[in-house]
Amino acid sequence: MDDWLGQLWEHISDGFARASPPEVGVVGLVTLALVAAVLSVPPRSWRIFGLFVTVVHELGHTAAALLTLQRVTGITLRLDHSGTTTSRGRRGWRSAFTTFWGYPVPAVVGAALVWCAAYGWASVALSVGALVLVSALILVRNVQGVLILGGSAAVSLALVWFGGAASAGYACLVLGIALLVGSCRDWLKVVRVHTRRRNLASSDAYLLQGSTRVPSLLWIGLFAFVIAGAVASSIRPLALIAAGAGTSG
Repeated sequence: MDDWLGQLWEHISDGFARASPPEVGVVGLVTLALVAAVLSVPPRSWRIFGLFVTVVHELGHTAAALLTLQRVTGITLRLDHSGTTTSRGRRGWRSAFTTFWGYPVPAVVGAALVWCAAYGWASVALSVGALVLVSALILVRNVQGVLILGGSAAVSLALVWFGGAASAGYACLVLGIALLVGSCRDWLKVVRVHTRRRNLASSDAYLLQGSTRVPSLLWIGLFAFVIAGAVASSIRPLALIAAGAGTSG
């Protein structure tokens, strides 16, 4: 057991090195984008991949809470793609900041993964992601959450264990594009919730309206602004990869 853990840590630590980005070309990039679409678009696959998007969403709340010096007391994840992050600390703008950084975060992380793939940091991104997911397990407060986050951590560790530099680049591209699509999909879900005015309590925009008195429509617009910015920031890295001009230097 100790030997296995030692080898795992060696794989993770070896990932903290820059490498050559994947040279996939236009056809390869389109193929990887289609793989990402298969993960994030069809309802059946979304039932699974959407759980990972929820994990990233809740970890966004967690990171925002920690950045504002709040104490995170627990994360709850459910198989219906809902989740809750509970924190304690000073309220006011800190609470609003923490609540905001949920829906946009999968897009931000997706853009970061695409950037890492284009500039040779894919292995680093996967190693950091594996450490974050494993560490977050101590915050989970329900059985479904343990299954969801534990499964995400297991897949992340498998990518680190079995993947080399090239595989890491492909994985970062697929995950990055899929998270960008997933974030857009979740944003549309929020819009539908407010349009139909059902299950409003599940919407961060509704919660932000209650705590700040700023209309939820404005918060939805701000979510869209950040998500659009993440998508736009991914265009150049994707173009570099398509042109075979990604850089490790």
